[in-house]
Amino acid sequence: MTQIHTPYNGPVGHPCAAGLLRRMLEIASPSYQEASLASYLVEEMAALGYDSAYVDAAGNAVGVIERGAGPVVMLLGHMDTVDGHVPVRIEGDRLFGRGAVDAKGPLATMICAAASAADFRGTIVVVGAVEEETPASRGAMEIRRTHPQPDALLVGEPSGWSAVVLGYKGKLDLRYRVQVEPTHPSNPVAKASELAADAWQQLLAALGPDAGHGSFDTPGPTLVSLSGDLVTAEAEFSVRTPVGFDTDAFVRTLRGRLRQGELELVNTVEAVRVTRTDPVVRALSHGIRAEGGRPTPKVKTATSDMNTLAEVWNIPMATYGPGDSRLDHADDEHILLSDYFRGISVLTCALEQLGSPRSGLSTAHRSPTPAEVPA
Repeated sequence: MTQIHTPYNGPVGHPCAAGLLRRMLEIASPSYQEASLASYLVEEMAALGYDSAYVDAAGNAVGVIERGAGPVVMLLGHMDTVDGHVPVRIEGDRLFGRGAVDAKGPLATMICAAASAADFRGTIVVVGAVEEETPASRGAMEIRRTHPQPDALLVGEPSGWSAVVLGYKGKLDLRYRVQVEPTHPSNPVAKASELAADAWQQLLAALGPDAGHGSFDTPGPTLVSLSGDLVTAEAEFSVRTPVGFDTDAFVRTLRGRLRQGELELVNTVEAVRVTRTDPVVRALSHGIRAEGGRPTPKVKTATSDMNTLAEVWNIPMATYGPGDSRLDHADDEHILLSDYFRGISVLTCALEQLGSPRSGLSTAHRSPTPAEVPA
């Protein structure tokens, strides 16, 4: 297949476009190694006319645009990727690279759209977050700890340019450890490896027969790892949880089922789901229609930084970004440039809608603005 090596900066009106995204892909940024990309994004946001741009204490790249009185809208995507190298190249309409879909493409869309939304009135805060691909989500945790609650939130993940993600399942991570006295394999007492295997069966029984990953409304269990021998054993479990799942009650129930050993709660985040009438969903749907698309609502069985921020921010929010999420972490990860450009147009239109009096956003709670957070 013919490869295109000449610069390709996208259509008029998107001055960052493919040039920005391609360079982002060329800067490797696996989790915990995002510093180089953060520095680059701060420089690019300043060059695009952002009023301020800086790297915060957690390593997040933060840019702020002030366009008069109006709502504060935060756009948050993540800079980190999973490990693995995908050679950066353009083949026809496809731009390849690790993170093209998850989630440098959506983040680049946000950076460009914020700079392009000339008719938006208010404050736009763009965040390139660190460590979303890790259990701790340290970047989003830092943002919710240090930034005043905005009036609306858009999270950057691949939804497809004509779709909007309304919700994500939550997640519960557990670790089971057990140690027993050494004994002969023929001894009828329970061995450590058997107890670890039984802990997984007890988890499945506690979740019930309807558990699985096929539905947004049921818990989905995964046996992440299982190792050990007759004396010591360890297992890691992950459960994708639906809205309303009682994590504390489930952990108590599971501990009561275990014959021996210790069950550790490693990490938990609640599920989140908004409605189609959410002002952010409406604004994104308006932008999709303006580009000739038919808005498609989605829910996802994974988790994102939307979960982390929704735990403390009860505000209008949704997730949006160009890209096919089936290519997340894939060896041929790529984004269609035409979808990327459409995504920028959709998000630009959505921002201008959110900055208008017709948005339905309430700003009564807000003081001060994120622009007043020290660099």
